[in-house]
Amino acid sequence: MTVTKGRFEWDSEKDRINKEKHGLTFEEASEIFKDPNSIEFYDNKNSMIGEDRYIVLGDIGSAIICVVVYVDRREKIRIVSARPAVSKEEIKYYGNIQKTLGRN
Repeated sequence: MTVTKGRFEWDSEKDRINKEKHGLTFEEASEIFKDPNSIEFYDNKNSMIGEDRYIVLGDIGSAIICVVVYVDRREKIRIVSARPAVSKEEIKYYGNIQKTLGRN
């Protein structure tokens, strides 16, 4: 079943599984899109014809850095997966902030 919250949507069963596996709900993960310091990448490996996937690395609040995979469906952002960032991803995130601030 598809769940819609504002401009976000996701599959309720995938959300349940994601919460069990990674400790994050897709609703919590949607907070990443409020982070002005987030880093976004095109997911070339998992994109397919007719479905471009993107990976965003950012803060979902309380300094919790996460990785969220999503599909931009014009009017909705469909969250596919979410997990806490691993150390090297956190380093990349905070390094990008330092670079943006001009501190190397």
